[in-house]
Amino acid sequence: RSDPGSIGGGLGDLRVYQAWKGSNIFLFQGRFIFGPDVRSLGLTILLIVAPVSIFCVFVARKLMDDFSHHLGNSIMVVAVVFTDLLLLLLTSGRDPGIIPRNAHPPEPESFDGSVDVGAGQTPQLRLPRIKEVEVNGITVKIKYCDTCMLYRPPRCSHCSICNNCVERFDHHCPWVGQCIGLRNYRFFFMFVFSTTLLCIYVFAFCWVYIRRIMASEETTIWRAMIKTPASIVLIVYTFIAMWFVGGLTAFHLYLISTNQTTYENFRYRYDRRANPYNKGVVDNFKEIFCSSIPSSKNNFREKVPREPVLPTRPGGFMSPNMGKAVDDIEMGRKTVWGDIGAGTDHCEGQLISDRVNVKEGELGDLSPDIRSTVDDTGDRSGIHPRRSSWGRKSGRWEMSPEVLALAARVGEPNRVGGGSSSNNLITESRPTWPMS
Repeated sequence: RSDPGSIGGGLGDLRVYQAWKGSNIFLFQGRFIFGPDVRSLGLTILLIVAPVSIFCVFVARKLMDDFSHHLGNSIMVVAVVFTDLLLLLLTSGRDPGIIPRNAHPPEPESFDGSVDVGAGQTPQLRLPRIKEVEVNGITVKIKYCDTCMLYRPPRCSHCSICNNCVERFDHHCPWVGQCIGLRNYRFFFMFVFSTTLLCIYVFAFCWVYIRRIMASEETTIWRAMIKTPASIVLIVYTFIAMWFVGGLTAFHLYLISTNQTTYENFRYRYDRRANPYNKGVVDNFKEIFCSSIPSSKNNFREKVPREPVLPTRPGGFMSPNMGKAVDDIEMGRKTVWGDIGAGTDHCEGQLISDRVNVKEGELGDLSPDIRSTVDDTGDRSGIHPRRSSWGRKSGRWEMSPEVLALAARVGEPNRVGGGSSSNNLITESRPTWPMS
């Protein structure tokens, strides 16, 4: 998924973002990577920019006249600074720590010796679903990812929305349209924290403006609130928003202090078991805010060769089993009805039996094998109406007198006719049938 027209039919190599197998959306030729729900990012920006704009126009601009010049200007400047959309872009538009997929599964280390292996058979190699590694003296289990064909490192998980394995996976945030992981968790927390401060700031100065109206006009609080309906709307809006972003900030402060992720907190419950990643409150905060952010493992603008297109037969879909019936017959291999898809003109309609020579007056001594052959042939023509035209493409064959007499003896004259009959038995005047 990328820019419109970026995958267009050139014959050269593709770039990584053009051949990407995840569900991500790329902008500006792979310079920004978003999740598949990036449209929700527009709603998030609107929910932030709209109240800030109302605050600057109807509250901060009027408070500038009541304070000194520099202090009045700072009221509006601080509101704009807290509206830090750059943190939102750094959270939503960058690689959260995606681990590149493997083109092939890893090589099995050993085969399962518990399975009985017969003589001349190759032992079956199996990839263990779970491995155990040691982290700070505590055993941690890592799982094999069938989609990415790799063993996930510790604290890594596969996001079902973005369809990628993400290092130090915290959660997928629909409000920013991106996974929160190793490379953008710091910016995510700073964005949530700054949004909480913005709500508190707007909430407080709306009340300051109401108090200034009460003092200047010597009126009650209710009449002052009526004179500034924008302040009332902002007070209600920021009060509700503070419960969400403020609670989210407090929750992530707890996670950072204990060195957990949201996924680990809900999945493993480290308050009931040992946390192998907890280094103490100070070191945990240093790990998040003072450590260097690792570089991305993906170069989305790097050129990669095009995947070869498998050739297909003209005429539509080609199954791996189609076209094998003729070869199987030539090699003497016994085929089944499901494999005779492409060789119907060569092998359908041939009756497999021994060579028989029947003379007139000897029809009463028919062997059971010959009778079963005739009966099976008749039943098959009724079960498979698609094969009612067996032998027509090979020309008009004449029926031998022996077979005509044989059919008359059995009592099924309507199943045997000339070469143009719909359900005829096809043979030559002196048939020699191949053995399967």
